[in-house]
Amino acid sequence: MLSFTNLALRRGPNLLFEEASFVIHRDKKVGLIGANGAGKTSLFKMITGELDVEEGYLDYPQDLRMSHLAQEVPGTDDVAVQYVLEGDKQLIEIQQKIHAAEANERFDELGELHAIFNSLDGPAALSKAEQLMIGLGFAQEDLKKTVKDFSGGWRVRLNLARTLMQPSDLLLLDEPTNHLDLDAIVWLADWIKSFKGALILISHDREFLDECVNTIAHIYRQAIELYTGNYSQFEEVKALRLAEQAATFKKQQREIAHMQDFVRRFKAKATKARQAQSRVKALERMEVIAPAHVDSPFHFSIPQADKISDPLLTLDDATLGYSEPVLQKINLSLHPGDRIGLLGPNGAGKSTLMKSLVGSIKLLDGYRFEGGNLKVGYFSQHQVDDLDLSKTAYQCIQQLDPEKTEQQVRTYLGGYDFKNDKVKDPIKLFSGGEKARLALAIIAYQKPNLLLMDEPTNHLDMEMRQALTMALQSFGGAILLISHDRHLLANNVDQFLLVEEGSLSEFDGDLHDYSLRILKNLNKTQSRKSVKSDAQTPGAKRQIDQKIIKQLKADILSAEKRLKRLQEKIAEAEAILQSPDTYEGDFQDDLHDLIRNQTELKTEIEEVEKLWLSLNEQLDACS
Repeated sequence: MLSFTNLALRRGPNLLFEEASFVIHRDKKVGLIGANGAGKTSLFKMITGELDVEEGYLDYPQDLRMSHLAQEVPGTDDVAVQYVLEGDKQLIEIQQKIHAAEANERFDELGELHAIFNSLDGPAALSKAEQLMIGLGFAQEDLKKTVKDFSGGWRVRLNLARTLMQPSDLLLLDEPTNHLDLDAIVWLADWIKSFKGALILISHDREFLDECVNTIAHIYRQAIELYTGNYSQFEEVKALRLAEQAATFKKQQREIAHMQDFVRRFKAKATKARQAQSRVKALERMEVIAPAHVDSPFHFSIPQADKISDPLLTLDDATLGYSEPVLQKINLSLHPGDRIGLLGPNGAGKSTLMKSLVGSIKLLDGYRFEGGNLKVGYFSQHQVDDLDLSKTAYQCIQQLDPEKTEQQVRTYLGGYDFKNDKVKDPIKLFSGGEKARLALAIIAYQKPNLLLMDEPTNHLDMEMRQALTMALQSFGGAILLISHDRHLLANNVDQFLLVEEGSLSEFDGDLHDYSLRILKNLNKTQSRKSVKSDAQTPGAKRQIDQKIIKQLKADILSAEKRLKRLQEKIAEAEAILQSPDTYEGDFQDDLHDLIRNQTELKTEIEEVEKLWLSLNEQLDACS
């Protein structure tokens, strides 16, 4: 379906990859991976035609339906659900043609147009658009807001819904989980599993890749190589290839030994709790995949503070929020060794809880107690915004510890892949990923005993996420973690707390249980909506949009007029066929045309009658 032949891509003088030759068939779901700057997004732009193919060939059928996720959404006055609905361009075009034909009384066109509309599943399109929005985390009241009412992150979600709305043979998704919470990611993975076309997915979320793809395309060392299987299977193959190198093999053995020792120690103290047992399984998996990352440029740890308190931090009967309460009657005590993950839908109050623990927002009621030796390391979603862009990475670390030599600072920053001249480049020149790495380096350097981390993997590539996972595993202090990265959660969390409906409670289950819960709740929501829309009891009649009724009546009238005209035409045709004069002389060609015309008219009448009956049934349902 999509064929690459000796394809090459350059960015200025730099060669990103060359001699790329492979085919993506209709049943393929491909995970496109590689380091930041390897050329993943540029390859997407070549496929969509935004970048010209300068070397090699890129071929696909002319009728290929392609849908891709745009990263920017301008603020408009369009109603959100209508904006999503317009993702199905063909459906919108047919709707416009129907309205134009009705306005100009071109009744002979309407039957065919309505038939096309129905074949495109037009009557269910609005419901589909609503379901996409609900699945991606929008509330019911959000559906009728305008696009400009939403923040940048929520506009990206709107664009994702619009992309999924568009029927496609090839779906291109570039980091679709960047602005999603865990609930929306679970739903999206489930949606992709049911998608019938081909998929090319750029993502740094290994769990998401494992669920969604059956092929990996790896951009590495200026080449693209395909691997059969998901990301975990790719890692196993990569580890075997690295092991063929003697020096790398030694590093792998050291890494395996370290992981085995860590898993043994954790098993010894792990309880039978579902979460702890899930973490054991995740760590055992890490023994397998760790050798695949020995060539990573990131190697760092997070040292613990010299002194510690027990408890570290406590909230007692606390009410949290801003001008209005978000969470109430919160009782939470954090102790050394706690490793807690916060779950809950977007907007439930997870970040509010985190900020209240840090002390950046004051409690509306209740008490907050700090341990005598509390030392918090706080990473927020917007941590990179607090960096002084005029400074360098070197200056950020040096000012924390002026007695450190330049070489010591360079060695420390090297673990975060800030090397050579990079350590003294202004932060304003850094990418989002580099800023996130520096923010983590600053936090780690201060030796906290409590880590409060709100989406720490945002902007981080696969290798840095793996390095952070390893660093958190060996961290000796307490951790409270909000993350949509299930790999990070599974390997570092022993207990889950659920933030939902203004309260905080323990979640008795693991991430698999939580995923099932999300999908079950979404199905319930959709079922309730369906039952509500279909309810016809005298005491609770549904509110019907009068525009729909008016449109149905107009469509019925249009169908009746068209039916009348068709009946007149077929009466004329039958009158000619019944006339003896028709069969006199050499009129064979004309006779064949008349008979064919009569047959076509009868078929068209049947279609219009079906449409008329369908419209009347819809109108009856609205009454």
